[in-house]
Amino acid sequence: MWAGGVWRVALAPAPLGRRAQSALAQLRGILEGELEGIRGAGTWKSERIITSPQGPCIHVDGVSGGILNFCANNYLGLSSHPEVIQAGLKALQEFGAGLSSVRFICGTQSIHKSLEAKIAHFHQREDAILYPSCFDANAGLFEALLSPEDAVLSDELNHASIIDGIRLCKAHKYRYRHLDMADLEAKLQEAQKHRLRLVATDGAFSMDGDLAPLQDICRLASQYGALVFVDECHATGFLGPTGRGTDELLGVMDQVTIINSTLGKALGGASGGYTTGPAPLVSLLRQRARPYLFSNSLPPAVVGCASKALDLLMGSSTLVQSMAAKTQRFRTKMEAAGFTISGANHPICPVMLGDARLASLMADDMLKRGIFVIGFSYPVVPKGKARIRVQISAVHSEEDIDRCVEAFVEVGRLHGVLP
Repeated sequence: MWAGGVWRVALAPAPLGRRAQSALAQLRGILEGELEGIRGAGTWKSERIITSPQGPCIHVDGVSGGILNFCANNYLGLSSHPEVIQAGLKALQEFGAGLSSVRFICGTQSIHKSLEAKIAHFHQREDAILYPSCFDANAGLFEALLSPEDAVLSDELNHASIIDGIRLCKAHKYRYRHLDMADLEAKLQEAQKHRLRLVATDGAFSMDGDLAPLQDICRLASQYGALVFVDECHATGFLGPTGRGTDELLGVMDQVTIINSTLGKALGGASGGYTTGPAPLVSLLRQRARPYLFSNSLPPAVVGCASKALDLLMGSSTLVQSMAAKTQRFRTKMEAAGFTISGANHPICPVMLGDARLASLMADDMLKRGIFVIGFSYPVVPKGKARIRVQISAVHSEEDIDRCVEAFVEVGRLHGVLP
């Protein structure tokens, strides 16, 4: 370059490719360090590959023979129910593979509206709105509903999706100690200065299998002029006399304002979530909830499966009753053997072990004995509270449950958990 009567040579920047390679190498070093830390802590989470439909008995890649599955959220066994599968195939044939669009553009079909009406009827609410998952339902609710004038009061052990959803909103945030009604009341007193007050809780807490004291929560909410939101993912379909959830079980269906739940557990086991509650709220969510506005609508096959699952559930309470009996059988036998089982009488039965590495090793040894269970450790559960979370399904036989208990006893003795 000619400047000031002399040629000046501009130093060219390093080739972009070299800089990019250096940045990538730096990234790899950081990531490998993080991954090695996870391995060293004994909290590495491997994914076992299933080569069969979901059900009480499955096939696992690399393992010969059938394996009893005791860690799926397939509470009612409907994920491979022939009528549910047939309904999904019928919807696929009639409505196609997908909508290639979000709901408000050209992504709403008659089956979506029918399922929303069925969900609202099932929960005895005014209206419902579908999402790709309940994680999305939780991500969409709080930001759309609550403003900086409002407050949300959340149980400290609420699901990660509730926590993330609350983080997205601008409301004042209060966190009360797990199931501690005295602390919730103190927080409600402190939050009286805000316009709306929303108490947010899981109905059934997925890691511990314990239930929110909804009667007390609703009583306090009424006393302090608050609304109640309940996430029912681990309750819908099997808790309560007809499977409506914890609000039915505890007799407060008319006092819970908003329910979020999933289609991906008891109701077919595929994917999808929803919010059900007052009609104006659902209308507002259709206008403002970002996961709803910017996500493709649920595939027709998923809608068809979930709709049939609801039909089966509303047609008979046999599966609900079967699950309750089998849950009690497992818990009673495990506690008699000497294990500590956390939670209430819920089909989530956490076998408490404490040590992350122990939980992982025991789960591996259970697989060798034909039982599919998974060790849960930090960050999924707090440090020092590792466990194997067993989940009972209505389609497990009594023989399946007894075999699972026998394997636990054998493995527990092998690792010194039992004498």
